[in-house]
Amino acid sequence: MTSARPNPARRVGLWLVGARGSISTCVSYGLAGLRAGLVEPVGMVTQTPPFAALPLASLDQLVVGGHDICTRGLTESAGELVRHRILTSELVTAVSAEAAAYEARIRPGVLDPDDVGVADLHPEAARRGSLAPRDQIAAIQSDLAQFAAENQLDTVVVVNVASTEAHRDPRPYWRSLATLDAALDERAAQPASLIYAYAALDAGHPFVNFTPSVGATPPALRELARARAVPHCGNDGKTGETLVKTVLAPLFVARRLRVLSWQGYNMLGNRDGECLSDPLHRDAKLRSKDEALRQLLGDPSVHTKVGIDFVPSLRDWKTAWDFIHFEGFLGAQMSLQFTWAGSDSALAAPLVIDLALFAELARALGQAGEMTHTASFFKAPIGGGTHDFHVQFQRLVEYAERHAR
Repeated sequence: MTSARPNPARRVGLWLVGARGSISTCVSYGLAGLRAGLVEPVGMVTQTPPFAALPLASLDQLVVGGHDICTRGLTESAGELVRHRILTSELVTAVSAEAAAYEARIRPGVLDPDDVGVADLHPEAARRGSLAPRDQIAAIQSDLAQFAAENQLDTVVVVNVASTEAHRDPRPYWRSLATLDAALDERAAQPASLIYAYAALDAGHPFVNFTPSVGATPPALRELARARAVPHCGNDGKTGETLVKTVLAPLFVARRLRVLSWQGYNMLGNRDGECLSDPLHRDAKLRSKDEALRQLLGDPSVHTKVGIDFVPSLRDWKTAWDFIHFEGFLGAQMSLQFTWAGSDSALAAPLVIDLALFAELARALGQAGEMTHTASFFKAPIGGGTHDFHVQFQRLVEYAERHAR
């Protein structure tokens, strides 16, 4: 146990990057529904033992705001989710006042340098995208400071749930904070996710990267987090097919069943699927989806592959099919197949709330740097370690037991 006993009545800001996207819309309406007693905390780890014994901030004290580069209204996003059977019209109507308050707290974001042809792009987001990196950081920090002051917040947690950025190879100056700072001073353009991460960490705000984008992954950003004594975690939320893989793969290893091939195929709609139809964006996603399986199986000769296709008619639903070809005793070859069909947004939203609560608690406890205990939430956890979900989750349980009230 720890001697620190943070007061759960503290007011916490949850700042969502990609504030009008499907995940953020599910977070905002879902959180309002939880507070009104209209929604149950299904999928929320923090609301179950032993995590409920942690001195977490109260859901009633969470205030939601965010950045978005589009002009699309929150009610339009909610309407789409109602039509796609993710949100109910009754919930949307019941919490309309909270949704309107959230909409009023959304500010224009920063357009990524590689984003072109963005639909309903906010002109201010385009203008911010053309600014020097230092000015972009300053604009984001100004929005966060205003959000905290207007809502009398003790802490603001920034969570990146924006669409996946195009893959970028690591840049040499990302290796240290000094070289990154020099590049920023020289106006070297940076991925938007890195700009958000820098702005948050530099201002002392915990940062969560729920996407496979760069975010706070580079050593320079991890150094910044330690220098500012701020906790952070990521990358790429583990909600569906990869979650199942990290549960199943250890079974084959433990029973010494030789996996010969593991082929996966994903079909998804919505704006995330449209974004991933671009090869560079898709490559960024596939890297984190395939790496976990390769590490768990520990055999470089195994054929593993994941495919992603955009299927517009699926809307906010995703279907993933996996074929596992394996060998048993006497060389008998067998197979296992599974199909996962679900809404990524509805699966991700409770995890986003959980991670915001864990990040704020880490901040309240004076913890800094990588939140390695949150690895079970991610496909590519910062700090490395095993991808075995069972081991990852046990470490989260042990963390909760150490810091329980």
